[in-house]
Amino acid sequence: MRKLAISAGMFVLVALRPALPAQVQIQEKFPYGGWPNCVRLSNGRIELIVTTDVGPRVIRFGFVGGQNLLKEFADQTGKTGGNEWRSYGGHRLWHAPEASPRTYAPDNSEVKYIWDGKTLKLIPPVERSTGIAKRIEITLDPAEHRVRLLHFLTNHGLWDAELAPWALTVMAPGGRAIFPQEPFRPHPEYLLPARPLVLWGYTDMKDPRWIWGTKYIQLKQDPKATTKQKVGMMNTLGWAAYYLNGDLFLKRFGFDANAAYPDYGCNTETFTDREMLEVETLGRLAKLPPGGRVEHVEYWFLNRVQIDENEAALDRQLLPLVRQTDRFKP
Repeated sequence: MRKLAISAGMFVLVALRPALPAQVQIQEKFPYGGWPNCVRLSNGRIELIVTTDVGPRVIRFGFVGGQNLLKEFADQTGKTGGNEWRSYGGHRLWHAPEASPRTYAPDNSEVKYIWDGKTLKLIPPVERSTGIAKRIEITLDPAEHRVRLLHFLTNHGLWDAELAPWALTVMAPGGRAIFPQEPFRPHPEYLLPARPLVLWGYTDMKDPRWIWGTKYIQLKQDPKATTKQKVGMMNTLGWAAYYLNGDLFLKRFGFDANAAYPDYGCNTETFTDREMLEVETLGRLAKLPPGGRVEHVEYWFLNRVQIDENEAALDRQLLPLVRQTDRFKP
């Protein structure tokens, strides 16, 4: 209760309602992109939309009423069924190392989902061609611009399967990916290598989309580009970012110095062409016996901020936001 002055010598008692706790709103059978059965999660500030007619895909991620940071392939939205693998866009779970046809098992059928009041659990069918079951669990913080994504791979086959969970976020065009380099250590104070960088056969380090800096590696998405680019790295600092039109997408993920990673030791990779750019993370390489399971965690953050290209600006504008998320590095 509080007193509210009406006139001299007069007061009225006004009942104050306690502030309602922040909560996540869920909308089931939410139509989006031609799919009638998507699920929308929102805390009133940011939102995710997840497909359950196919995938699953996190097909939208952004501020409520704002731009979608994730790519949507217009010629694939709303499609279901068939034996042809489709990207659809958005965020997906694969298993590495990449190989065709194993990696490209179609995920065009209905996805089971469970909402327990806190976490959305997405359970697609077991892949017929591989015997691998994928699963993604999404927990949106009720008050902060933060999402936790837990990725599972389970071997339902009859033999051991060696693989790593591979989380690929397909970003909307026109932005810029930012990756940290390992801290500088002068010679001869430190003699061992510290920055494994892996190139693909089609990687062109002279391509103008790359910005090779002292502290950061940046890659621009260019809709006018005619070639594809890909790079992988061992990223012990556990973060990667994508900047698009004033919105900063930041993901945090783990690194285990005792683990083996695919692609000559990469736990972070990026790929781009004229349509999109991918910010990819990989979990440890594991040999799963029948019934065995491996998991991989990402945390996503979203900020509205100015992020310039030069490294002094990145130190000033980006690094403080990264430091605020250090406790969420798995």
